[in-house]
Amino acid sequence: MTATRSPDRTESERARFRAGVRRGVPFGIAVFAIAVSYGVLARPVMGSVAPIVMSIVVFSGAAQFGSLAILGAGGSVGAAIAAGLLLNARYLAMGLALAPSLRGRPLSRGAFAMAIVDSSWAAASRGDGTFDPWYMLGVTVLQYPGWVLGTVVGVLARGALGDPRALGLDALFPAFFVTLLFEEVRGRRKVAAAAGGAGIAAVLTPFAPAGLPILAAAAAAFAASRMRP
Repeated sequence: MTATRSPDRTESERARFRAGVRRGVPFGIAVFAIAVSYGVLARPVMGSVAPIVMSIVVFSGAAQFGSLAILGAGGSVGAAIAAGLLLNARYLAMGLALAPSLRGRPLSRGAFAMAIVDSSWAAASRGDGTFDPWYMLGVTVLQYPGWVLGTVVGVLARGALGDPRALGLDALFPAFFVTLLFEEVRGRRKVAAAAGGAGIAAVLTPFAPAGLPILAAAAAAFAASRMRP
């Protein structure tokens, strides 16, 4: 027999989803602004189509800005992809933490997993190790179209805006990474891992091929942050 969903449960899920949408409005606005800067900066490096396709498929500011930084510095496509994978490795841990809170068939669980972004995942945490997947979906639902649309606007506006450095847009993605750093690096071990990664990048940058310092720093910091005391 097929299990039926009670009206009360369905209404509760809708209410939590709507609450998540309201919470996600400021995130959607911020994501749109960052995506515009990404589109402006990515067009000279990646062309007009690739940044938009990447935003549709990848939907990850950290991975996309990281890959763009490597390509812009003359690094290879392989190095850019590897950097993106390393920067997105945190989603594995986030997905494992979310999994016990998901119900239903694999397809529906996968749909909720696709809604994992840093802000939504944190907002959906109940503080006891469990998560509200409908609330998380609501927080994300405006961010995805905002990210894609912002990228399109940035790519199309590149000619009108001229040199992005004149507007300070080139400073947005370093600032974005610093914001992620402050949000993610908590505790003595993670601070030490971040400092060690920064040191590795600083040492390798003067003589290593473009992209390698970022890969080495990210790999070392990720490994150190996962080590048991």
